[in-house]
Amino acid sequence: MVQPLKSERGGPPGGAVPGRAWLMLALATVGFAVNFWAWALLSPLAPRLKDSLELSSFEQSLLVAVPVVVGSLGRIPVGALTDRFGGRVVFPIVSAATIVPVLYLGLVGHSSLAALLIGGFFLGIGGTAFAVGVPLVNAWFPPERRGLAVGVFGAGMGGTAISALTTVKLVDVGSMSTPFLITAGVLAVYAVTAALVLRDAPGRSVPTEPLSRRLAATARLPVTWQASALYAVAFGGYVAFSVYLPTYLRTGYDLTQADAANRMAGFVLLAVAMRPFGGWLSDRAGPVRVLAGSLAVVVAGAVAQAFTPALAPVGTLAFLAMAAALGAGSGATFALVSRLTPAGQVGSVTGVVGAAGGLGGFLPPLVMGSLYGAFGTYAIGFALLAVVAAAALAYTLTAVRAATRTAGADAPAGRPRRTAGTTA
Repeated sequence: MVQPLKSERGGPPGGAVPGRAWLMLALATVGFAVNFWAWALLSPLAPRLKDSLELSSFEQSLLVAVPVVVGSLGRIPVGALTDRFGGRVVFPIVSAATIVPVLYLGLVGHSSLAALLIGGFFLGIGGTAFAVGVPLVNAWFPPERRGLAVGVFGAGMGGTAISALTTVKLVDVGSMSTPFLITAGVLAVYAVTAALVLRDAPGRSVPTEPLSRRLAATARLPVTWQASALYAVAFGGYVAFSVYLPTYLRTGYDLTQADAANRMAGFVLLAVAMRPFGGWLSDRAGPVRVLAGSLAVVVAGAVAQAFTPALAPVGTLAFLAMAAALGAGSGATFALVSRLTPAGQVGSVTGVVGAAGGLGGFLPPLVMGSLYGAFGTYAIGFALLAVVAAAALAYTLTAVRAATRTAGADAPAGRPRRTAGTTA
């Protein structure tokens, strides 16, 4: 059972946005960014660790992929727990728990591959913060504003850019432990602040069923699997590039570690900026249209990069176009989730969809590393990306479009549409 809501789908009645909602959105976005900063600490250091520990291409890929898969799978139970206990409780706990692996990696866990994999496993806790923030933000905003609100929250994925821009530089001016100690301190400050200031929306729906029953109900929602497939491509592509792009640029284009990290940061920042835009545009044009356009751009960019063009200008333009499209597509996916998901299940659905997105970013670095090790080229990997994005585009234009039209959920804001409960 779910306690009564202020409206059928949750959120403030009459489309009003209380002033406190924007404060909660800002605080949740900062928390997402800080936890993602911690989650991405190993990626910029992977080339250096490869050289110092004499790792193979596959071992290097595994090193950056382990936090991704753990953080992705962890979103499923964390999202369900957020539905039950609220973001006010869960967000500080996740942030505080992430401090432990950050300190371990910075102080003693960077001397061997085994130690790094252990630390990276628990570093995945930081990646679960996404499943906490979406239901928290979703409950504060009316349905017609959730695309923008969740898109703004999603911009917290720019925490990976903070890591890319600062981690290597901090190691150079200090020691290997420096970026980890600073990140742990920021996490501690945020955990305390969130515990004191963060609040759940009034009238938040609180499920009372057991976790297993709620997850079973989530699995029966069509939007769970539709959004999971699309997010695996959109956000998965972003995650894959954010963790593997420095390695790709250094190996494929012989860039320095610092130059590769800076270019990856540019990719991340553009994707981050486009995520709120994708949510905002989805509120006005409908999420299916935004998703279709984004995936078409990814197909074109991947095909261009499969030929390994010069970085200036074709390669750079291809990567920037894909960054913009993946960011907008990620925002549009959760605009779709916010329209179709019953209020009491947003956390559970977010956990599953977020896991799919993270897992979508787990396999590409491993595939890229393996293909480069076997064939000495990344062309096959980009060709596979183009094929997957094209399949997602076809799925969006057929099954997803049909489902959203049935529910009336692809109409621009202001037009009548059915409530999310009708899709169960």
